[in-house]
Amino acid sequence: QVQLVESGGGLVQTGGSLRLSCAASGIVFSIYTMGWYRQAPGKQRELVARISKDDKTNYGDSVRGRFTISRDNAENTVYLQMNSLQPEDTAVYYCNGVYGESDYARNKYNYWGRGTQVTVSS
Repeated sequence: QVQLVESGGGLVQTGGSLRLSCAASGIVFSIYTMGWYRQAPGKQRELVARISKDDKTNYGDSVRGRFTISRDNAENTVYLQMNSLQPEDTAVYYCNGVYGESDYARNKYNYWGRGTQVTVSS
């Protein structure tokens, strides 16, 4: 059974920092592209950051330069270091793992965590 379990969310003031963690089980973690997405009330889910099995990263425009994604394959964990947090970063943050070279595979091997709430007060 595949599980992605997020932790590290909470309430922080503007300008503060948080570090999110996502512990994965039930998958061969090292071959998965891992990502963080977020969804604010009334908005669509959006990409925050993604890291490939080869440690290539990409970021959403609104977080580039403030957030850093990393992974520890030995611990089957992906992290999101969030600095200079702003009220507009308030959202539920979801961990995602996806694997595959084709659309079919990426649809089949695509898993989500339940999310962790991040609230930034002004």
